[in-house]
Amino acid sequence: MIQIRKAEPSDFDKIWEIIKEVISTGDTYLFDPSSSKEKMLAYWCSADKHSYVAIHDDEIAGTFIMKDNQPDLGSHIANASYMTAVSASGKGVGKAMGEFSLREAKRLGYSAMQFNIVVKSNERAVKLWQKLGFDIIGEIPDAFNHKQNGLTNAYIMYRKL
Repeated sequence: MIQIRKAEPSDFDKIWEIIKEVISTGDTYLFDPSSSKEKMLAYWCSADKHSYVAIHDDEIAGTFIMKDNQPDLGSHIANASYMTAVSASGKGVGKAMGEFSLREAKRLGYSAMQFNIVVKSNERAVKLWQKLGFDIIGEIPDAFNHKQNGLTNAYIMYRKL
């Protein structure tokens, strides 16, 4: 069973391990693979975000954040980012985090969720978000500088809550 809870400072080292592992490939996230622990934790765990961890087999197996997609008059739409440990890939952690985040976003008062950049070649993520009810509402040409493929398109995905 996968449990999800708010992240705590004692989780930060494990969150960093997951972030470092995920961004190191340069194929799904905008963050530079050489980003420091300090930079990434300052971003991922900042006060303007809701940070969470997913626990599988008594280990932190994933993490995600939610925040306002835009300030002020755009703050009714949530934005979120998710990372799963490579060792937990294929175990339902991403799906569990996605489902939980949709319920949590609604509970927090958001009316929709939008992902501003889902790398088109990240087919697993695109399929997961579509299964969870997200629509592709736009495609941005050359939005992501993929480490292996070079400039790659990205989707904007959206779902009402």
